[in-house]
Amino acid sequence: MPNYKPIDAGVELKAVASDLVGFQWDTNGVVADFILPDQPERLLRVSFDLSCVVRILDEMALSTEEDDTPEEGRVPDHFAYEVTESRFSRLQSGLWKEVNSPVAHYQFVTGWACVDVLTRATPQFSVVERKS
Repeated sequence: MPNYKPIDAGVELKAVASDLVGFQWDTNGVVADFILPDQPERLLRVSFDLSCVVRILDEMALSTEEDDTPEEGRVPDHFAYEVTESRFSRLQSGLWKEVNSPVAHYQFVTGWACVDVLTRATPQFSVVERKS
């Protein structure tokens, strides 16, 4: 059964009104930028500085993850979670998880997108200026 532990991103963010607007992958990890609905000139940046396995889904596709077990810890309209016992994590390469151990699963949910990240790194949250 998946267990969700809400994470504080450090800003007030109504997840249903947000969206993923940028994603960058490099040799040092990943960076994802999300809309801050109440601050249109700024973005919430979530970054990881180590190797990651990433999945980006349209939020509608999350129904494919259902495994007929209850979800523990979900909070309405919450953005960031650490997830245990997830199907996504279980189905990834055992060798990759062993080499990068200990691996955690983080999930960032908006009204239009879901970003899942498996990594040994912890998420870093920052608010950045939105470039036109």
